[in-house]
Amino acid sequence: MTSELSWRPTASLELIKQRASLLQQIRSFMMRRHILEVDTPVLSHYANSDPYVESMLTNNLAHKEVPLYLHTSPEFCMKRLLAAELGSIYQITHVFRDEDSGKRHNAEFSMLEWYRLEFDYYQLMDELAELLLDIGLPKPDKMSYAEVFLESLRIDPHTATLNQLQDIGGEYGWGSDSEDRHALLDYIFSEAVIKKINNECQPLIIYDYPQCMAALATIKPEPPYIAERFELFIGGVEIANGFNELCDANEQQQRFETELKTRKDKGLLEFPIDINFLAALESGLPKTAGIAVGIDRLLMVLSGKDDIKEVITFTLDNN
Repeated sequence: MTSELSWRPTASLELIKQRASLLQQIRSFMMRRHILEVDTPVLSHYANSDPYVESMLTNNLAHKEVPLYLHTSPEFCMKRLLAAELGSIYQITHVFRDEDSGKRHNAEFSMLEWYRLEFDYYQLMDELAELLLDIGLPKPDKMSYAEVFLESLRIDPHTATLNQLQDIGGEYGWGSDSEDRHALLDYIFSEAVIKKINNECQPLIIYDYPQCMAALATIKPEPPYIAERFELFIGGVEIANGFNELCDANEQQQRFETELKTRKDKGLLEFPIDINFLAALESGLPKTAGIAVGIDRLLMVLSGKDDIKEVITFTLDNN
């Protein structure tokens, strides 16, 4: 009988109200800084080419021959608004990633994303710290990616050889023969580094990532070609990801093509390159730093919950 189904929300009514309060605090923070709230579509003809992030394909009943994808981030559309000279902007939206759900991830989740014109990533780290203080969290500590590796493993991730990383990965259960440096570093970081460095609820910003993990970030022009990118961790959990935004359309196209080749090598679906986004970059994207923040995980920290289903209204299991 339908009355026996689990129809009630997975989050308590108190947590639903706390979420509303958090969103209000975020909007107030942005308003005081004259950052404009925008709204962009969640459906697109283009998917994320990143081989480490999977897009969700939808069924378009009206035009079955035209694939549509749910966005993994509002990033590309927001940067098109930046190129149109809208100024500093932010958005609170739902995003979708085709990954297994667990205690810290749901296939559909809430994201805050904002972009600051004429900021560099150091200034954006400081503004992130101000937001954390504004919502009742401590000011974050800061360490470089190299520092956290040297402190926990006594190895420099920027200069370590692939064999050295494979040996370390093997000590922590890396069972693959893959030579994917990005995947290997990510595995070592999650299994051997962040658990040692950030076991408490003190926020920690880690910055200056290896070049192979640049995503859409700019890269320092001299060796070891560090990506100008940072992430926020609280209690060992990634909460936010930010960087100096890449503005060069040619380099961006090359990165897309490299990502698609990696997808092909991994046997993953290949997607068309977002030509609208590249056209926006060609028209001129101003100097910008941007960041994405996982609202659900942030609420987990604020409420002391350790399962994402406790801070969202409904999961895929009861929706």
